[in-house]
Amino acid sequence: MGAGTVKSGGDTRRRRRRARRHVAMSEINVTPFVDVMLVLLIIFMVAAPLLTVGVPVELPKTAATPLAAENQEPLTITVTADGRLSIQDTETPAEELIPKLRAIAAERTGDKVFLRADGAIPYEVVVQVMGALNAGGFSNIGLVTETGGPTFDGQGG
Repeated sequence: MGAGTVKSGGDTRRRRRRARRHVAMSEINVTPFVDVMLVLLIIFMVAAPLLTVGVPVELPKTAATPLAAENQEPLTITVTADGRLSIQDTETPAEELIPKLRAIAAERTGDKVFLRADGAIPYEVVVQVMGALNAGGFSNIGLVTETGGPTFDGQGG
């Protein structure tokens, strides 16, 4: 399929007397190979989207708009070792935290907030701040930590 033959050289008198000899070509014809590769490429391009379908379901139709990508700066609440609270970089008294969070939640489209708490403060304070965040309208709370801490198997650090 990909190889052919060429006639051997020589003068014309010898060629007439002998049976024709053919020598194998040393060149490879890549045209059929390229044709097959292009056909396979097209088949895989058509079949690949069909492979991503999981369980077949009939999804309901709605007029709701899709969720917007989060392009806002995430809100960060910080609790220092001495118990002071900060929203982003602004220090806030504990009694003003919930009203300020409600005002911020009214302006934001997302409810994601990051809580940074010093490791020296009691767990009770962290839970109280999380309750205030929830009361202020933020239910998607992420706790910020550092990597490299101890593990239960004793191999961390």
